[in-house]
Amino acid sequence: MNLAKFSGKIEQADFLDLLMLDIYGSIRHVTIPKGYISKKVLSEGIGFDASNFGFAKVHASDMVAIPDLSAAFESREGERRIVHCLCDVVTTDGEPFSHYPRAVARAALDYLNKKKLADTAKMLVELEFYVFDDVSYATDFGHSYYKIQSPEGIGEEYYDQPRFGIHRGYHRLTPDDRHFSFRNEVVTTLERIGIPVKYHHHEVGAAQLEIELNFLPLLAAADAFVLAKWVIKNTAREHNLFVTFMPKPIYKVAGSGLHVHQYLEKEGASLFPGKGVYNLSSLALSYIAGILEHSLSGSLLALTNPSTNSYKRLVPGFEAPVNATFAKGSRAAAIRIPGYLKGKEVRIEFRTGDATANIYYALSAMVLAGIDGIMRKSDPVQLGFDRSDVARSFPLNLNLVLDGLHQDRGYLLPAFPAELLDLWIKIKRDEASYIYNAPTPQEYELYF
Repeated sequence: MNLAKFSGKIEQADFLDLLMLDIYGSIRHVTIPKGYISKKVLSEGIGFDASNFGFAKVHASDMVAIPDLSAAFESREGERRIVHCLCDVVTTDGEPFSHYPRAVARAALDYLNKKKLADTAKMLVELEFYVFDDVSYATDFGHSYYKIQSPEGIGEEYYDQPRFGIHRGYHRLTPDDRHFSFRNEVVTTLERIGIPVKYHHHEVGAAQLEIELNFLPLLAAADAFVLAKWVIKNTAREHNLFVTFMPKPIYKVAGSGLHVHQYLEKEGASLFPGKGVYNLSSLALSYIAGILEHSLSGSLLALTNPSTNSYKRLVPGFEAPVNATFAKGSRAAAIRIPGYLKGKEVRIEFRTGDATANIYYALSAMVLAGIDGIMRKSDPVQLGFDRSDVARSFPLNLNLVLDGLHQDRGYLLPAFPAELLDLWIKIKRDEASYIYNAPTPQEYELYF
């Protein structure tokens, strides 16, 4: 993609492309031509129908998108110059729309500041995804199927070609790694628009890749994630490839998680290093306890793992954590403390989530769960979260975690309106009903 960091004057743009977020955390857009770009549009925004974004009802659907030029970048389409920027959303009264993903993230940070615990939360997000040369799928009353193809050894078209094995892709080198150049192109584009990347590599599964971003404050990390997904998908289409961030697109092959490294920061220093277990501070340990407690209830997972496909990834044997544990250097633990980090670099990694999450809601919920643990001085060692021999399993079903969100939500309310949580539960209940009530090809194999 021909993208670069925005520079120059907005008046020089041929189009202003306003990027808004729907309730799922996906980007929508509306584009303003040069003749309509004005100071009024930049300061007062443009109206749109929020009911089509999943948030509002038709009878109260008017909202206003206001461009955030601090989150702007540009592209070229021949001679045309397009400035893209993420937007904030306000009501027709000019108040921030409290359900909007960026508003929730800001509210979570405001609560962190109000409690005087830290200045910000820093997040590093890993993007895992599969890339296929071809994909087709359909569901009807008379049939249900999906079909995927990859020259790395997936699909009958490639069965007569050399391949490295569907579970043996981790850090593969070219020519086995067919997508090295594709990832280089994605990363180059991300860096041009100001998104920092730590590294990229081939993941465990055939056709599975990873791009790891670098640390950013919570809101900027969420913005970077949704823009990175957009860049990845567009670059893939330019290469005639298809990308999916589904947690489990292939049966009995490694799933794609959303691993989030994180720490709280005050006056430029991390608050997580200390003299406790695994060289963590008491604050960091309480933060861990809060995340694991609210994951165990299911409420946090309802926001970090909000799809039926999430629980096809969360099964033993695929580095997908299913128990409420934390450990140093263990990729089977829900919270891993990287073993190679020392001193002031000590941080935690929450490994349970996946990219079906609305990233703004997921990151905000993690921080709020951690704050709750800190406020209650929870101790993860006393709670047994450091012991794999007595580990307690998460609820591993979408309906169960939604039950948890209904019952255990108090810690979320400083940033999540109750009406938003109720709406989220309803939307996700409908998804669960659609999937769990439909027969699958596997059931035909077993029971027909």
